[in-house]
This record gives sequence, structure tokens and C-alpha cells, in this order.
Amino acid sequence: MDTRLAKLLADDAEIEQIATGFGFTEGPAWCDKGDFLVFSDVPGNALWRWDAVDGVREYRRPSNMGNGSTYDAQGRLITCEHATSRVVREENGQVTVLADQFGGRELNSPNDVVVARDGRIYFTDPTYGRQEFYGVPREPSQPYRGLYRLRTTGDLDLLASDFGQPNGLCFSLDERVLFVNDTDGMHIRAFRITPDASLSGGDVWADLSPYSEEGPGAPDGMKIDVEGDIYCVGPGGVHVFDPAGDHLGSVKSPETVGNFAWGEHDRLSLFICASTSLYRIMTRVPGYQPY
Repeated sequence: MDTRLAKLLADDAEIEQIATGFGFTEGPAWCDKGDFLVFSDVPGNALWRWDAVDGVREYRRPSNMGNGSTYDAQGRLITCEHATSRVVREENGQVTVLADQFGGRELNSPNDVVVARDGRIYFTDPTYGRQEFYGVPREPSQPYRGLYRLRTTGDLDLLASDFGQPNGLCFSLDERVLFVNDTDGMHIRAFRITPDASLSGGDVWADLSPYSEEGPGAPDGMKIDVEGDIYCVGPGGVHVFDPAGDHLGSVKSPETVGNFAWGEHDRLSLFICASTSLYRIMTRVPGYQPY
């Protein structure tokens, strides 16, 4: 482990399993209002919640094989659904469809999602939700596997279509750069967000293929901490890059990781969704929360 990575983790940091017995965990998001974590069991067709008092309880079933989730500035849960090819928003128990089509065709299977400070929603649309186990087997409906933006007006824009399988995404701290990883390409790309909110660039920012011998896994969930370090799922666990793109090392996991999120009041608990289980490890540097 790079000494710089060691400085990001608590002195006694050990990964602990706090729940298990799921099909494949994904999409963790911390709810500040309720002080709990929401996460998905994609093949189990359910959203679950965890808190320090009651542990794990069912949150919503069916979830339409929900995958990535996040909260917006109003504390509303936004989730990508594999089985229905939708992006939905939940408020007070009511679910509203935000996006399900582009160009008159169903989306493939929205996978992960982030919300900008201006309210725009960005999400990836690979084809995993049209495969066995992770979704409902069916042919892709879009000719590309894209990166989309949903405006506050409800209009949907295709921002990039040259991915193998777009997956996790996150903003830089100033929201001038959008990082998007490509599972097939084993890399992270960086797009510059221009003043008119269009994207430019898209070059490879970091390559995870050199770490393939560390264990199973590929680019998936991705987040940023308050110091601008980028955490990205990869071979063997969660890989960490500094703001310049230098690899600092990886947080090892007992199971193949799908996604992760910081939580609890200080944002120092890193919750890791890995295959059949939910894990936690303590960090020194908080995860970034824009709201």
C-alpha cells in the first residue's frame, strides 16, 4: 500500500462485514434525513436499508432490479432500474419516472447516477440490465451504450456514445469535470463541462488494467472525497487515485466489489457493496457530499 493511501484510512482500519446473504449488492446511498444507508440487491429485486440501531431492513420490494442510486438536494432518492430501463425518483413513498426513453426507444438499462448542484441528472446506460442475473434478458434497444443528462426541464440529452459499457461516474469537486468509467475498457475517462453545460474531451484519465492481477473486478462504482481523490471499483477492491490521476493503491475486499458510498454523520464510514455482502471500513478523509 502506498503511504499516501495509508494516510486516507484510519489507523485501525479493517474491512468488516455488516450484512450478508444477498444475491449481488449494489447502489449504496446515504440518507441524511433518516440517518441510514440504502443499497440494492439487484437479482433479489429489492432495495434494503441499514442503520446502526436496527441493522438491515427491507426498504422497497419489488425494486425493478434497481442498481445505482443517489440523493438529490431535496433528499429525494433517485434510482436506476434494470428491469424497466428507467430512472425514477422517490419522494414520500411515491415513485416518479424521470427517464425511460430516448429517440422513441427504451433506454438500455440505466446503471449509475449523479446529480449536479444545478439539479441536472447524469446517468450511464450500459446493457447489463438486459442480461441474465443482473436484469431481464432481452435485446438492447438503443444503438449505443451512452452517457445521458436529464435537464431540469425533463429533456434528455445524449452526451457521449463511444463506450464499451459505461458504468460509474462522479464530478470533480468544482463540477468542471465529469469522470466516467468504462468497464469494458478498464479505464476512467474525463469530460470537461463547458460553461453552456455541454461536454468536451473524454480522454482516458486513468487505466485500471495494470492491476488486473490483484483479483476479480472491473471499473464500476466511483466517488470522490473532500480532498479530490477519486475512488473507483476495480480488480480486487476499491482503487484510489489522487487528483492528478496517480494510483495510490487499493482497499482490498473479500468479495468482488460493485459499488460503495461514504456515510454516517461524519462521512468517514466507507460502505462497500461486494457481491453477497455489505462491508464497512473507516477512513480519515470524508467522502464529498455537495448538498
